Amino acid sequence: MEPIIWEWINLVARWVHVITAIAWIGSSFYFVALDLSLKKREDLPQGAGGEAWQIHGGGFYNMVKYLVAPDRLPKELTWFKWEAYSTWISGFFLLCVLYYRGADLFLVDPQVSMLSPKEAIAISVVSLALGWLAYDLLCKSPLGESDVKLAAAGFVVLVAAAYGFSQVFSGRGAMLQMGALIGTMMVANVFFLIIPNQRKVVDALLAGQSPDPKLGRQAKQRSLHNNYLTLPVLFLMLSNHYPLAFGSHWAWVMTALVLVMGGVIRHFFNSRHAGKATPWWTWGVAAACMAAIIWLSTLPPPREHEVATATKPWIGAPAPAPVQTAAAAGPVSFAQVTDVVVSRCSMCHSTMPGWEGINEAPRGVLLDSPEEIRRHASLIRLQAVLTHAMPPANVSQITPEERDLLGRWTADPDLAVQ
Repeated sequence: MEPIIWEWINLVARWVHVITAIAWIGSSFYFVALDLSLKKREDLPQGAGGEAWQIHGGGFYNMVKYLVAPDRLPKELTWFKWEAYSTWISGFFLLCVLYYRGADLFLVDPQVSMLSPKEAIAISVVSLALGWLAYDLLCKSPLGESDVKLAAAGFVVLVAAAYGFSQVFSGRGAMLQMGALIGTMMVANVFFLIIPNQRKVVDALLAGQSPDPKLGRQAKQRSLHNNYLTLPVLFLMLSNHYPLAFGSHWAWVMTALVLVMGGVIRHFFNSRHAGKATPWWTWGVAAACMAAIIWLSTLPPPREHEVATATKPWIGAPAPAPVQTAAAAGPVSFAQVTDVVVSRCSMCHSTMPGWEGINEAPRGVLLDSPEEIRRHASLIRLQAVLTHAMPPANVSQITPEERDLLGRWTADPDLAVQ
């Protein structure tokens, strides 16, 4: 019963996280677009900085923005905060349920660093807090007076963090950690600065005082940061499903390119919303970044000796011994292929998985029979040859020679000797 409960907790957590993220991203994109599209009119109320007319759902909306605040506040004032808070809470819960609970498979890789699961979890949590503090201090430094200089400094810090995580966590864990770090920074912007500044403005108005315009400028700057970081965060969060991204030795460089790509795409739409000259060049930059990411994913994994250390053995049995492989130039025997896949992969990908905590074969992929192995040849090539995504953390201690054997077979499965 316990694996069933955890599986449903995982699904529900993902569902809630996606729903709240849609709500937050939607409201964030809308208000940035609205703010950029505001136009000055002669008959605007005193203190108003612009207005926009919109039509949706059969009705017309007249949106007016006050530079500081109106002379009086309405009885009902909508605060946009729980979309952000709920996204982070559900995301961190999902991080705990999947990556922290299964740290030995998804967060730790002995070939990267010999961390225990508890050490990796501690580094993960502490780095989220330190990352926010470093970013916040950067914004409050003299660099914060220039959006361009601050963006450049922030880019360098994030790329350095991506490289650092790649030296500590597994490939999948490093990219997800980057997504969690940026997401934490974005939510902390809302919690520690944007909402508090808005409350200070409201309190000043209720006290009959003039709010400090600096409060609004600070909140707007952080809101703009959130806007430009949204697309990179989505890429990083989705990357854990795609081994060509997280399984690459150059994943940290991919992260740098994603930051640029997401930023220029948002710049295109923000410029359009503001009525400025359309920066068509941004799509060229985005396409070049995507092409570079794809090229990096094709580079072969490093050939260094794989560490033969699993975080825990098969249930009730030691890790299997290396399978005897044919010479690199010789013909590939499908019997040898079957031996490699069954001994290295079927611990999880079978009708009765032998790995503790895994109740069913991941994604329903079975690799415990010759028929299933043939059927999943392309998937085996992607996960275990073109990348080293599988086995996760190399828990079954697959050797480079065995990967070579799988590579020669998957290049043309029909040529295998029976």
